[in-house]
Amino acid sequence: MEKTFEQVDQVIAGCRNIFASKNRDYGKSWIIWRPMTVIDQIFIKAKRIKTIEENGSQKISDSIDSEYRGILNYAIVAIMLVRFREAIEKAPDSFDEEKILLLYDEITKEAKDLMEKKNTDYGEAWRDMEITSMTDMILGRVYRLKAIINGKEINSEGPEANFLDTINYATFALIKLSEQKPSQ
Repeated sequence: MEKTFEQVDQVIAGCRNIFASKNRDYGKSWIIWRPMTVIDQIFIKAKRIKTIEENGSQKISDSIDSEYRGILNYAIVAIMLVRFREAIEKAPDSFDEEKILLLYDEITKEAKDLMEKKNTDYGEAWRDMEITSMTDMILGRVYRLKAIINGKEINSEGPEANFLDTINYATFALIKLSEQKPSQ
């Protein structure tokens, strides 16, 4: 699992860099979003990936990798919104870049800890999965999240657990995609 941890750290570092640069470019525009808005953003990206996987072609040049990175970062934003909605609404300026990146790091550590536990129990089963299945698992989480947010699910782990799973499936997909690329 040592290799997995290194790969996870690489994926997270790359996603964090993108998140930080977009945060500088766009500011905290995401703080006004409702959780469903972020869920829909994840849905749009996962649906695009699935469409490309099924059609074997794409019209827009954005890579599948970039879509998975977007899914991962949106899931982190969603957890921030779920956990800190009230605090963000009361004092949005207290969520400066440094604090937001600290929260990002805390959430990714939590996702990595969860991944480590599940990898131990499941024997890194994700390595034998198809990337298309990871896309489907993310879409499944989106539908669960919509049910949870709309109050339709009775026996649920809650939104945070589903967002953490989404982070991990996106991470696994990014690792598998990187392993498919020829070495430079």
